[in-house]
Order: sequence, then C-alpha cells, then structure tokens
Amino acid sequence: MITGLDHVVILVRDLEAGIAAYGALLACKPAWRSQGDGAESVLFTLDNMSVELLAPAGAGLAADRVRAAIDASGEGLASLCFRVDDIARLHRRLERLALKPEPVATAESRDVLSGASLSWQRTRAATDATHGVRLFFLEMAGGRPQSEAKAAAPITGLDHVVVSTADPERAAALYGARLGLDMALDRSHPEWGRLMFFRCGDLIVEVAHRPGKDIPGANDSLWGVSWRVADIDATRTRMLAAGIGVSEARVGRKPGTRVASVRNGTCGVPTLLIERTPRPN
Repeated sequence: MITGLDHVVILVRDLEAGIAAYGALLACKPAWRSQGDGAESVLFTLDNMSVELLAPAGAGLAADRVRAAIDASGEGLASLCFRVDDIARLHRRLERLALKPEPVATAESRDVLSGASLSWQRTRAATDATHGVRLFFLEMAGGRPQSEAKAAAPITGLDHVVVSTADPERAAALYGARLGLDMALDRSHPEWGRLMFFRCGDLIVEVAHRPGKDIPGANDSLWGVSWRVADIDATRTRMLAAGIGVSEARVGRKPGTRVASVRNGTCGVPTLLIERTPRPN
C-alpha cells in the first residue's frame, strides 16, 4: 500500500528566496520547476524523497489558499505526501477507515526549463479525519529526475519527519493501524516525553508527545525534519561557510548517532542533521 514518503511540502512566500535557502542547505540544485493555477513550485529530489517548495504566483484559487495558509501559520511544513503502489486500492482502504478521501484525480506537471512532463494519480484524506495534518497519497507514472549536488558534503536524504501530537494513542491508531505504517519503536522519557517511530520506506515518521501537552481534542501538527549526512563535521563546515547557523555536533539520543541543530535558512522548518555510524559487518 504505502511504499514510502514521496515528498514534503514547504510553503514559502518568495520562491526564489526559498530556492536559495534550500540550495544552500541541501547543497544541491533544483530538479524540477513548474507553475500553474496561481502557484509555482520547485522540487529538490534526494536519494529517498523530494522537497517541494510551494509559493503563491499571481491570482487564482491556489494562490489564495497558499497565501492564506502562510498568513495564518507562517512559512514552513504544510503537508506530507505518501507514495503508494495502487491508488485505487488505497482509496478504498481510506474510505473503509473513515478517512474521507477525495476522489482520485490525475495530475501532470511540466518542467519549465526542460519541457519534460510527469504525471501521477493522487488523493487526499480529509484533514479533520487526520487530526489537522494534511496527508496526500500518490501513485507516480514514472520516476523523477534527481537533484545534482553542487557542493561537497551534501545532505543525502531524509532520516525522519516529526509529527507533534497531544494524543499519542490517537496518533498511533492513525499512522499504525489505519495507514499501515510499521511501528519500529515506542519509547518514553520523563524529560522529553513519548516518541513513536513508524517505518515508511527507508525513513521514519516520528510522532512526538511532549510532557504536559495533553490537550483533549487538540490537532496534531507537522513539527520538523532530520536530514541524513555522511560526515556531520564536513556538512557543518560547508553550511557555516554559506552563512547557515549550525550548532556544535553532539551525541544523539539514538546510539551510534551524532546530531546538530540548524538555526536558520530553513524557511521556518525546525531542522536537525544526523550522522549514523556505520554498523560493523
């Protein structure tokens, strides 16, 4: 059913500024750029997923929606889009699970630079049924071109995306039982709360419940991302030279990891870098 996280959507007011920011952060070039219906977008495609920057462009329904969302919540993470292997089957499952999916629609995008086109089928679960997090699902007709690295020590892929919840049991039911993601770990700590890790392809959807955040009926929200790097020291050096603030590297909570916090240049997305020590053979 769900085979991976296809992409995350980040809303930005100024697409050119967003391209500059994420080009510097990821150290790669955009792989795709398109425009239509009052919005314009750029895709950075990494080893295991894509980042879509979406901005309003002129007049139109899409432009109005994007501007309203940015005015309400600021720039930042707006939605998750899961890739599936059979959109019709997935749609039937969403209906049975009362996630109130939109009808399956066919969509197409044309790259303004190369003229190449991509097509896919997609649906969306009702946001009230997913407790405030915008979830899309798509079946691609083909593969996307990958972004070209433009500097040393690039970010190679997404390690995990974080969903913040006030109701961990409700969230576990949604991402585990209803969407069918495999819960890899469920752990609690008195200082940083309860964390649940759901496998999604080769990355993780992390659901976090912070201490003291039990608010009955409160919506969940997309919180942040952690990017994989091969050499965190080299990536820090590159980012600092580009004017991106990055903390000192420190030992991560998970054994065998080192992490660093990115302090700016992310278009409002809380961002972490993570280096994993290779396991011995």
